Amino acid sequence: MRRLALILLAVAVAVMAPQSVAYASDQSFGTWKNPQNSVHVRVERCGERMCGVVIWANEKAQADARRGGTDPLIGSRLFQDFALERPGVWRGRVFVPDIGRTFAGTISVIDDDTIVGRGCLVGRVGCRSQQWTRLRTDNWP
Repeated sequence: MRRLALILLAVAVAVMAPQSVAYASDQSFGTWKNPQNSVHVRVERCGERMCGVVIWANEKAQADARRGGTDPLIGSRLFQDFALERPGVWRGRVFVPDIGRTFAGTISVIDDDTIVGRGCLVGRVGCRSQQWTRLRTDNWP
């Protein structure tokens, strides 16, 4: 009886796990805007990983990126090589165009319309977080 219970539990976990991973993945993908609404990033699957490409930026954001050595900003990958660490949490590299540097980072799904990106200089030192909001097509500038 105990063996049957363990088998049923293992089957339930095996069936549910892919759904939770797919659910986290589906929530992560889409178009997102930063808090200042100065940059819009399309987050999509890149092979087995996730990446985020700038699809729109205002003039100030583009000028800041140029000063940091990134020109053009539109088309740049801000989120690079993100792998699903656990449901709703991705780990990869974050490119900061204003300074032309890449840092380790995470993206956490908060809900259908909110993700939080966090990047750190070295290890977990000098970390910064930023909340991004899903951009619906009727919210474009």
